[in-house]
Amino acid sequence: MTSNGKRIVFTGGSGKAGRHVIPELKKRGYEVLNLDLTDFPDPSAGVSTLKTDLTDSGQVFNALTSHYGFSDYEKPSIPGPPDAVVHFAAYARNLLVPDNELWRGNVTSTYNVIEAACKLGVRKIIIASSETTYEVCFGQGDLDYTSFPLDEDTDVNPMDTYAISKLTGERVARGFARRFDADIYALRIGNVIEPHEYERDFPKYINEPQVRKRNAWSYIDARDLGQICDLCVKKDGLGFQVFNATNDTITATFPTRQFLEQYCPNTPITREMGEWEAPLSNRKIREVLGFKEEHNWRQYYQPH
Repeated sequence: MTSNGKRIVFTGGSGKAGRHVIPELKKRGYEVLNLDLTDFPDPSAGVSTLKTDLTDSGQVFNALTSHYGFSDYEKPSIPGPPDAVVHFAAYARNLLVPDNELWRGNVTSTYNVIEAACKLGVRKIIIASSETTYEVCFGQGDLDYTSFPLDEDTDVNPMDTYAISKLTGERVARGFARRFDADIYALRIGNVIEPHEYERDFPKYINEPQVRKRNAWSYIDARDLGQICDLCVKKDGLGFQVFNATNDTITATFPTRQFLEQYCPNTPITREMGEWEAPLSNRKIREVLGFKEEHNWRQYYQPH
């Protein structure tokens, strides 16, 4: 594997998404340091983990100027800040801890990471926002989306603590991008699918479409999310941006408009959508970043 010379600090790399995203970044030549409270789950991946409490600002500042491994001691100078920071660490959903602790952990850690990176001179920061900001995922009751497709210009007003914490992170990012003239890109990440989950979960997703409403019948392959992070690192000069991070197509066996008219008849469709376009649309990452999905769900599960 050839190094591209760029160093990334990645927070939360031991989690469901990060354990697949970091190997994709390493395949593309990045040197990656994982900041997490648990070790990287695959010891063979060669990923160094620095146990870091991201709600402690001092630890964050220190970790962003840390050695990545013992080999760094052989270099002629001590390490400086990374070329980019990717911040995925968070309580991953509601109901893991009480709501006020979820808020404290997610908002404080995101603020600390963005502040430290900006003040240390890092000019490329990628943060994990969420599909939940589109209100329905953890909303109370059987809610309808405001419109389709769900895109980055949609007005959002979620009611649950997790989604509100993610929306707050976007607002922090927007302010710091302006203050420091930095590129900070917030990824509204769809339902993350790991490779082993296609065979296990997609039969139910396809045969019982109502169970996917809270995910807007959309998803992101964890490996394609790695490609998206790489594209974000490479694309300079956009300032603050929000990108939906999803794959191209709806998780259904008949075309999108027909599907939505059947399962969401009260939700307006505001533009012509692609025949199989995911309702949580990734058009912006395709047009602005050049994203080309490599892992469409139909490669791994064929409906009967």
